[in-house]
Amino acid sequence: MPNLAFDTAHLLAGGLVLISFMLLYQDRLTSLLNVYALHALVLALSVAWQAHLQNAPHLYVTAGLALGFKAIIIPVALRRIIERLGIHREIETVVGIGPTMLAGMALVGLSMVVMLRVTAAATPIARQDLAFALAVVLLGLLMMVTRRNAVSQVVGFMSLENGLNLAATGARGMPLVVEISVAFSILIAFIVIGIFLFRIRERFDTVDIGALDQARGEHR
Repeated sequence: MPNLAFDTAHLLAGGLVLISFMLLYQDRLTSLLNVYALHALVLALSVAWQAHLQNAPHLYVTAGLALGFKAIIIPVALRRIIERLGIHREIETVVGIGPTMLAGMALVGLSMVVMLRVTAAATPIARQDLAFALAVVLLGLLMMVTRRNAVSQVVGFMSLENGLNLAATGARGMPLVVEISVAFSILIAFIVIGIFLFRIRERFDTVDIGALDQARGEHR
């Protein structure tokens, strides 16, 4: 039974890293949102499994929030924003997919080396979860840096936050009040980001951040 608990937790956390690579590989917004919904679903399953292992009922609330907000509401809302704004569906990247994936693999290796050394005194499940969580965070940052489209950068930010949630549950969870406040903070941030995207589209007729750089240069 202990082996099953470890293997399942390892599978779910490792699956989150794999799906982060799938996010990096996507070149169309619709498929990116579908993969992000899968990312959030696996996070919800991982948190629910940790709730079972730790006998922590409040983590089921976290899993439910991840499933409801991140796997369903946010992807659907972003898809509607894309359709309403008529945003170009292809994702432009700063560097090619190949170099980005290689950089992602290097970041995963760095995460494993750093976290497994730092958490030597922790339980095996916590060590693996924290290492995978750091990898998800770094891959989210990589996605934000290598994408030119504002929507894809928003998805990168949200995948980064999924990694933070995984780290929190692996480290024996957060208080329920903190989890609920974080969920509402993400919802508020999402609303602000939606308004921001509408304003960018209205002003520049695009959500490519390159257009913002060009406009800033013209005003100097």
